[in-house]
Amino acid sequence: MVSLVLKDVGASYGRTTVLSKVAIELLTPGTTTAVIGPNAAGKSTLFKRIAGLISGPGVVQLSEATRGDRSICYMPQDTGSNAVLTVYESLLLAAKQDGGWRVRDDELFEIDAILKALRIEDLAFRGLDALSGGQRQLVSLGQALVRKPEVLLMDEPTSALDLHRQIDVLEFVCAIASRTGMIVLIALHDLNHALRYCTNTIVIANGEMASSGVTTDVITSAMLRDIYRVEARIESCSRGRPMIIVDGAL
Repeated sequence: MVSLVLKDVGASYGRTTVLSKVAIELLTPGTTTAVIGPNAAGKSTLFKRIAGLISGPGVVQLSEATRGDRSICYMPQDTGSNAVLTVYESLLLAAKQDGGWRVRDDELFEIDAILKALRIEDLAFRGLDALSGGQRQLVSLGQALVRKPEVLLMDEPTSALDLHRQIDVLEFVCAIASRTGMIVLIALHDLNHALRYCTNTIVIANGEMASSGVTTDVITSAMLRDIYRVEARIESCSRGRPMIIVDGAL
């Protein structure tokens, strides 16, 4: 099954280096990895570099992917659209992106299943320009999933969602990853979500990788103090799950 290795990956815009020294030994099938860090740290740039949308030093090594680089799907943070398409048409277009234009019955069934799983089937024939920010994020996720990626890069996919939808989406994506072997990297600002749903975590700060590893080893009081400039504790809730309690900003 697919695996992903990052070897001293970096990225530049013109002559300006915006990301460097990102090295991950191995991301294995079925894992969900959080990518965290302050605003403008380089998280989106890392995703674009992995997806091949920008160039830079280092090596993005994708092994045993059935469709090569097309096995990677990037779900951007900005999901705005002026396209004159309905939700259903946008998913169909995404499904046909890597193949011919003849529409098969199984593709239509797959679109129906994804709309139902994301609980947006009632939006199927609504125009993209008539959706709220949260609805657009759910449609963007549907567009990504219908392409059946082996590596899914999700850039803050829950930022416009209410709490119920956040939990719904994260549980849904983790379940798909576990079932299919898909590798998921997900940029998050809610670190409690990272603690609950992500096996591994990568910390990006000032355009470099500050740390990486098992989530409970990476998200510590020391890291929160150094990277986020907050005084915080990691404690267990009544169900034994770790959670962050912030005492104040530094």
